[in-house]
Amino acid sequence: MVNEDFAADAALFARLRAVWERVDPVPADLVDRMVAAVAVEDLSREYALLTLVEGSALAAVRGETDTATLQFSDGQTTVLLHVTATEGGGRRIDGWSDAEALAVRVVQGEREWSADPSEHGRFAFEDVPPGVSRLRIVVRDAGGELKDFQTPQFEV
Repeated sequence: MVNEDFAADAALFARLRAVWERVDPVPADLVDRMVAAVAVEDLSREYALLTLVEGSALAAVRGETDTATLQFSDGQTTVLLHVTATEGGGRRIDGWSDAEALAVRVVQGEREWSADPSEHGRFAFEDVPPGVSRLRIVVRDAGGELKDFQTPQFEV
């Protein structure tokens, strides 16, 4: 009796599914959109989109030094960094933020450097040693609230 009920239920659900597939089919890109939505939802606030705008392959055209331009965005705040090698082997980092930057730091493990941003969001670090780094900025968003903007780690 249980098997007959199960078979009847399965047949009923199959007919119901067929009706819905005909009347309101699943959009072709739904799975991709859902995977993207879940991936975005799972991101920690410290991670931002990293886009390599310009790399050292293009730097050879300009001169002997290595340069890179990096852009980070979390959808509300965008930061642009220009990294150049110094003669002493360190790195100069010039940056700009489109949000009102109140404090800017470069972090490498336990080491940290601070810069005072200008009123237009510009900041610079003179001689940062090469290595894996992260930028942390305290910004005031459009609503006036303070927010901690952090980039993913990047190599300088």
